[in-house]
Amino acid sequence: MNNPIKFTTAEEAVKVIKSGDHIHLSSVASAPQCLIKAMCERGARKEFEHVHIHHLHTEGPAPYAAPEFEGIFQLDSFFVGGNVRKVTQSGYADYIPVFLSETQKLYRSGVLPCNVAMIQVCPPDKHGYVSLGTSVDATLAAVECADTVIAVVNRHVPRSFGDAFLHLSQIDLFVEDDTPLEEAHFSVPNEVETAIGKYCAELIEDGACLQMGIGAIPNAVLAQLGNHKNLGIHTEMFADGVLPLVESGVINGANKAIDKGKMVSTFLMGSQKVYDFIDNNPGVAMMDVGYTNDPFIIAKNPKVTAINSALQVDLTGQICADSLGTKFYSGVGGQIDFMYGASRSEGGKAILAMPSVTNKGMSKIANTLTEGAGVVTTRAHMHWFVTEYGAVDLYGKSMQERARLIISVAHPDHREELDRAAFERYGSHHAYIKMTCK
Repeated sequence: MNNPIKFTTAEEAVKVIKSGDHIHLSSVASAPQCLIKAMCERGARKEFEHVHIHHLHTEGPAPYAAPEFEGIFQLDSFFVGGNVRKVTQSGYADYIPVFLSETQKLYRSGVLPCNVAMIQVCPPDKHGYVSLGTSVDATLAAVECADTVIAVVNRHVPRSFGDAFLHLSQIDLFVEDDTPLEEAHFSVPNEVETAIGKYCAELIEDGACLQMGIGAIPNAVLAQLGNHKNLGIHTEMFADGVLPLVESGVINGANKAIDKGKMVSTFLMGSQKVYDFIDNNPGVAMMDVGYTNDPFIIAKNPKVTAINSALQVDLTGQICADSLGTKFYSGVGGQIDFMYGASRSEGGKAILAMPSVTNKGMSKIANTLTEGAGVVTTRAHMHWFVTEYGAVDLYGKSMQERARLIISVAHPDHREELDRAAFERYGSHHAYIKMTCK
């Protein structure tokens, strides 16, 4: 690199923001907190208005979504994370329903403008390249389409490979800040989650290519895979749970048809161990979300096994994963990208796994979805359904067969009520199906 970077302050950098602009923030651990803080200080002084903020899930504070910034900032997120859930549910922020695979398309197609992309990158190498580290997702598309790119150069951002590299010439303003990245830590799986993990693990074959999210259930699944062989990773994200399996050689990508030997992801969320793991690691490819979540790319690998979760499932197999009734809780995310991709994969399995009841003991399996709940994944996409009471395959099953199978893995306290609902829905013939269908 011939010319050293000319740094400015966060306060100076965000002066490029003007009224009506659309701002993209890099995701999860890479949310550029120093720029967010400086931007909100300008907003508090009412130096602009009607600035639109877009991002996937972010870790850390999201002050721009607070009610006091009404009319100054408008958050239209692609996913409703915990840090913006209450303000979104109260109407001060909003949500754009979109497949995770298509978040990048919103920018590249021009459906959404991107005036300013605010990102974090690692320090440049000798050739003048920096890396987006833990967050490629739709951020790469935002950088490509933005009028102005502001990059926080942070030595804690890992130098990841794949689509993560940017040349310094693609960046307009540089800010230096070495605040450690936000970490995410997850609880140890409880008895219910462990049972779900065991049933899911029994469905995973040697040589499978895995997609699973984060949290207790994915960790419970991963904990059961120590005796498996030649597993691969092609996912939208991964966390700490994969690391022991990589170290033991269980995850090696040897059976993958594309990206053989590489772990493919688009963003990460975990502890510092995960960030250290991907740093300068050619075995990990951090790719554009249009690649990782394309169902037709996903399906190129054999035995793709996708494990996703839900908030509620009805007796026909409709899956609600983004809302509690009319209140948005998360988002469409990549569930249908991977459920469909896995179902197209040779020997693939699409698995929906969730506890049978909520923390308050209410059944998450219902005759019909709660009024206002959205269908993220259709009944036609539902294949394997897993709770702590077992795993059932719904693919190719009739509506009455599906109801019988779904009820069989519901919580025992709720099975009689669900069976009565199915009888009322389908009539007396349902009892015949229940007794005779194997």
